[in-house]
Parts: sequence; C-alpha cells; structure tokens
Amino acid sequence: MDVPGTCYFAPESGTLPPLAFKVDFPRLEIVLSGEISDGPFNLRQHDMLFVPAGSWNCPQWTRPATTLSILFGKQQLGFSVQHWDGQQLVNVTKQHVARRGPRVGSFLLQALIEIRMQPQETHTAKLIVFSLLSHCADLLGSHIQTASRSEALFEAIRSHIDTHYAEPLSRESVAQAFYISPNYLSHLFNKSGTLGFNEYLNYTRLEKAKMLLKNYDLKVKEVAHVCGFTDSNYFCRLFRKNTERSPSEYRRQYHSQLLMKE
Repeated sequence: MDVPGTCYFAPESGTLPPLAFKVDFPRLEIVLSGEISDGPFNLRQHDMLFVPAGSWNCPQWTRPATTLSILFGKQQLGFSVQHWDGQQLVNVTKQHVARRGPRVGSFLLQALIEIRMQPQETHTAKLIVFSLLSHCADLLGSHIQTASRSEALFEAIRSHIDTHYAEPLSRESVAQAFYISPNYLSHLFNKSGTLGFNEYLNYTRLEKAKMLLKNYDLKVKEVAHVCGFTDSNYFCRLFRKNTERSPSEYRRQYHSQLLMKE
C-alpha cells in the first residue's frame, strides 16, 4: 500500500526556539498544500508532523501554504485549518468534536509514540497516521450528522409553533409532541436560534396579532384569544412592551398612515 507524504516526529528535547508552539496534548500537523519549514524539517504537500504531548514545533511560513492541525485533547478533538497567502496568516476554519466511543484514537496515538523510537519504520508510521485520520474523520462525520439532525428537529419545532400558535402551547407540551425532554427543547433554541422558546412563541403570536389588528375589525380580547393568549391583559402588556403602543393605538396608527397615503 503506497501512502503519500512522509511522517516526521517533533523533537522532545533541545532549546525551545522563539515562537515555538508547545502544549500538553499530542498534535498532528499536516500540509494540505504548499510547503513550510518546521524546525529541522521541510514539509511539503501531504507531509505530516506528529507532535507528542510536551514536544514542540515551530512553523516558518515563507511561501503560500495551507495546513491542518489536529489537537487530541482528553475529551475533544480540535481541528484548525490555516492558510499563509504570502503576506498574512489566516485561520480558515476551526472545529471541536467530542471524543466519544471506544478508545481507538488513544491506542493509535500510543502506537505513534512507540514507533517514533524506530525511525526505520517510516511506512508503518504513515499507516498508523492514516488510521488515526480515518478515526478523526469518523468522529467529525458523526458530529456533523448529529448537528444536521438537531437543525432539522429545530426547524420542525419552529414550524409546529408557527402552525399551532393559537393552541395552549407550553415548553412541556411541545417537547412531548416531539418525544424530547423540555430541557433539550430549550437547548435546541439556545443553540440554534436567536430567541428562546417562550420568546419565539410570543414573537409568533404577536406577529399574528399585528396582522389581525391591521386587517380585521376584531376586539382586542378577540385578537388575544385567536392568537393563543388566554389573558388579554397580559397580551396588552406584552404588546406594548414590544411595540411601545397598545393594540388599539397600533391599529389606529396603522389606519392613519393608510389614509395619509391615499
């Protein structure tokens, strides 16, 4: 099996050069395109540098290049892509993924640490690195799939609120309708939306109330009831808080503006 690139190992000892990067967790540096100098190594496209915990590396950007850095924390993987365009270093993207499941990654990292003492085993080292990258890709793919499911669920819940806003909805009832816990429902809104659950529900109801006030000659109590508010006084307080006008004032101002346009 021919694996492209060469796998290098960062030094464990020696004087730490200025601007060197040293952390307490193992890292894998990969050149995606271009070429960089890193300590005693000249890394070209597809070359890899394994940096064990406590070791250091010191990249020197002299020509356009793009690198991927993977940091193996105790509970998370950290992905970072950087690009040097010849004038400035740009952080293209960053991503953190939880390290879950069997300890495959830990065993592969330990194998790399062991094989660094056998410099003649370069091909085996590359195969271990590629196995480690495959493991990282699996974790990243699982994370993306989970995020995609969460986003789809969040949009379905918002659509449910948009359709059933007139009903006596609550965090508990909506969570039950989607077979999730109320706490997870709140988590979805905090993570994916700009408004919390109650704020989004009130926002939806108030937008419907504005439409009714503009286009129908309903009493304020009737508007409140049609939009899902059981307490018309609470509806009026919430409406004024969000528009700085009472529902009646909002309606009068809207119709006055229509007459002025005519």
